Amino acid sequence: MDSQNVPIEKLSFDDCWELLADDIVGRLAIVVDGHPEIFPVNYVVHRRSIAFRTAPGSKLWGAAMERAAALEIDGYDPATEVAWSVVARGDTEIIEDQAEKDAVDNLGLEPWQPGEKAHYVRLNAKALTGRRFKVNRPDVWNTRAQDRRRATFE
Repeated sequence: MDSQNVPIEKLSFDDCWELLADDIVGRLAIVVDGHPEIFPVNYVVHRRSIAFRTAPGSKLWGAAMERAAALEIDGYDPATEVAWSVVARGDTEIIEDQAEKDAVDNLGLEPWQPGEKAHYVRLNAKALTGRRFKVNRPDVWNTRAQDRRRATFE
């Protein structure tokens, strides 16, 4: 099937939040010193916002300035040959309230990277978009060995 004929399903607001809640790692995009930067972050969904912990540095600086940010997650299911992507765009803020920090910690927000991550940041999504589509079947003989689509056929 030609990729131009593959229908793309736009995900509902609730579908996007469900996928975000079911995942734990995303890519956070912020502007640092006038250019875009992307950081992997582990996160939790708390009251329809995205919370993560960080050390002092670029992510914290961006959040302290209450700057625009985006978080993207995606996935692929080899059993169904379906890929999906969700992007949350909004503003960041520092979480100061200890009860809020405790609430996100109780959801399992635990930093993966060693070192102290004492600062809590929230991305308040102002726009949430997502899509899902069936991927083209790979040409197993010519597709790179690392291509996740190959798992369906091997």
